[in-house]
Amino acid sequence: MMTFSSLQVDLITPEIFLCAAACVILLIELITKPQRPCAAAWPLTVVSLLVGAWLAFSQMDQAATLGLNGLIIADPMSALLRGLTCVVTAVALFYARAYSEAREVWRVEYLILALFGVVGMMTMIGAAHLLTLYVGIELLALCLYGMIAMQRDAVEAAEAAMKYFILGALASGLLLYGMSLLYGLTGTLSLSEIGSSTLTHLAPGSLPLMLAIVMVVAGLLFKLGAVPFHMWVPDVYEGSATGTTLYLSAVPKLAAFAILYRLLFQGLGGWLEIWQDVLLVAGILSIGLGSIIAIAQTSLKRLLAYSTISHMGFLLLGFASGSTSGFAASMMYAVVYSVTTLAVFGGMLALSRAGFESDQLDDLRGLNRRNPWLAFLMLIVVFSLAGIPPTAGFFAKLLVLQAALEAGFVEIVIAAVLFAVVGAFYYLRIVKLMYFDDPRPDLLAAASHSYGPGVRLALSVNSILIVAITPWVGVIIEMVSKTI
Repeated sequence: MMTFSSLQVDLITPEIFLCAAACVILLIELITKPQRPCAAAWPLTVVSLLVGAWLAFSQMDQAATLGLNGLIIADPMSALLRGLTCVVTAVALFYARAYSEAREVWRVEYLILALFGVVGMMTMIGAAHLLTLYVGIELLALCLYGMIAMQRDAVEAAEAAMKYFILGALASGLLLYGMSLLYGLTGTLSLSEIGSSTLTHLAPGSLPLMLAIVMVVAGLLFKLGAVPFHMWVPDVYEGSATGTTLYLSAVPKLAAFAILYRLLFQGLGGWLEIWQDVLLVAGILSIGLGSIIAIAQTSLKRLLAYSTISHMGFLLLGFASGSTSGFAASMMYAVVYSVTTLAVFGGMLALSRAGFESDQLDDLRGLNRRNPWLAFLMLIVVFSLAGIPPTAGFFAKLLVLQAALEAGFVEIVIAAVLFAVVGAFYYLRIVKLMYFDDPRPDLLAAASHSYGPGVRLALSVNSILIVAITPWVGVIIEMVSKTI
């Protein structure tokens, strides 16, 4: 007879806590809403995320353990990524609060969707079963659809939500069909059992197996926003409210790394030669297309969207190496990218105010004259995105390229470096606008920012951390390698 102890429900304590917290917040808001809408929901949401992070980090020392009859796995990697997901979400909501309140997006429903989105990501991170993996992906996707469409008076937001919904449904169908083929071929949905089945029962070069793996990888590439399934990224980034774009761009990347690791390495690691070539092609195309097309953008959000596509290409190169060092490099890249994206969108939100979005490149003209400290913080963040030393972004790119080079992909590494140099152009253009161009008269006359001291402090710590951690990069990558 199964009991709570035999199922080891304690392994999903953070997820259970966040689900319960979301329900409690809804009940409290129902009582307090007539007086002060969201007055209680906002602090309770942040506290819930921080407690969820603490519960996740407390499992760091636990050996890899299966729970819920093999549906989930708790190991140091899942504990680290689940805790970081909660922390990154809390910071993202903190940055977005003033912006979202001014645009009437800041409602309890928005916060609840953000919480359940975190539960979906944590489910993906700890998945040991195709069913769990798919449930986590769809829970996150449904929350993102609602968050993007929350700005109901904006046509762009409704259009972005509809595009994301339609393309997301197609990608989910592709992913689900690939999973069903894997089940038909292996007779199991467990990732560990799929790995052993593919090695012992299926002939090398099996066409149905290749088709199943390609379909699964294609579905995952859409969730990552990698080429050739990138078409939704620029439109959704630009159409969404900037606070929602921050959540969409920064938080799910940690879960994206986890599902690639769980499915491709733990489930399909025995067939590296099949998915390795797919990831290599998708990775180098993502780096090239993202770097080149971003040059022509005048919208800052579209530029960052193509930048995201390029960065996901580097993440895929680490995976394509098929080695532990490559996986560790990709995991560190995902973490560094999430922290850097928090800072760059936090700067955009700090410059925004009622009636002004600050989402165009021209809006950054002369920022050093209007707000020197914010310009300096943006400089650090942009250098990190470009991979310029001594920022964490440089070391993250270096580790990924080193892993790919050790795997023998010399031509791919050379092409990636050349595209990275091309990409540095549009990042340095942002620096040029901030420091060498004259500000527009309307921006110079208006208030330079609308953020309070709390956001200023958080943004400062967030940005300076990108440089401050560089002396300990070796320690960090060693810790990440141990979790892998």
